[in-house]
Amino acid sequence: MKKVIVAGHICLDITPKFPARKETDIGALLLPGKLLHMENAEVHTGGAVANTGLAMKIMGADVSLMGKIGTDAFGDMVCSILRKYGAAEGMIRLDSETTSYTVVLAVPGIDRIFLHHPGANHTFCAADVAEEALQGADLFHFGYPPIMRRMYEEGGAELEALFRKAKAAGCATSLDLAAVDEESDAGAADWNHILQRTLPFVDFFVPSAEELCYMLDYERFTQWQRAAAGRDITEILDIDRDVRPLAKQCMTYGARVVVIKCGARGMYYRTADEGALSGISRRAGLDTKEWRGREGFEHSYLPDCVRSATGAGDTSIAAFLTAMLNGKSVERCMQLSTAAGAACVACYDALSGISSLDELEKKIDAGWKKS
Repeated sequence: MKKVIVAGHICLDITPKFPARKETDIGALLLPGKLLHMENAEVHTGGAVANTGLAMKIMGADVSLMGKIGTDAFGDMVCSILRKYGAAEGMIRLDSETTSYTVVLAVPGIDRIFLHHPGANHTFCAADVAEEALQGADLFHFGYPPIMRRMYEEGGAELEALFRKAKAAGCATSLDLAAVDEESDAGAADWNHILQRTLPFVDFFVPSAEELCYMLDYERFTQWQRAAAGRDITEILDIDRDVRPLAKQCMTYGARVVVIKCGARGMYYRTADEGALSGISRRAGLDTKEWRGREGFEHSYLPDCVRSATGAGDTSIAAFLTAMLNGKSVERCMQLSTAAGAACVACYDALSGISSLDELEKKIDAGWKKS
């Protein structure tokens, strides 16, 4: 079984459950002084470390988690949840730090709103990932540098150093992003430059379309926002015109496999030629001849219901990476990826809807309908 390290951002997700009726105007719902009668709140671990890492564990991968939290009550809760999966050992706990948390407002009919405190994630650095751990890993996955200050300070020097370190240790590498808060310090960072210096050391680059466009082509991103007029941006995207050029640019920066999440519509994928793919660590076991020069769009599967999209992107990537490590074809990896996302949105948290790859394949082969 392949060994995986999932490192980066971890937090506690607190999701108050709104009544089931669909809303269209968030401003009319969340008025000052208004009392809203809510259902119970869901409390789970969140962030790339918990969402992607634990999903890969549920899907059968041998996963170690690496994140940084405080010794406060939220940190205790994070560790308690991780222990249920046998995955708390990699947490760095410091008295001087606070544990990150996110309040997720998942209003039916309206895209999610996140109230986020970065906490100890801001001080996570390359030195927090031990050399000896990397030596024994087949894949190193890192998530959410836009909400981890050390990763974008000084032009992304720490992020580049981290991926250089993982590649030098012989790991295959993958990188996921997060939305950038324009009003934060991350909003002032030169993300185009950060990606240029980091992607040569990234084998599998798995951002969302919005995150990537914000970083590479802000003018285009603002055009998307205007065209969407408050709706989900992915609804108005033309894959060839809007998404394909972003993937091409990432390939020129050095990424070998690019998977771009396009919300409820599905996922775009593109792979490099065989020469570039040969730069991926042999530990991943990738069939470079089968994977070379592939491109396509995998439409989402129809979910049984939609309760919350929290963690759907992370669990989709978990399925993609786990399937890849299990030697699946490009097409099968993408099918399993979108299937995991559809299973995820049927629950309020990222993990309750996740099942093994075998179970997902059975549902796919039984004729699971596409959106």
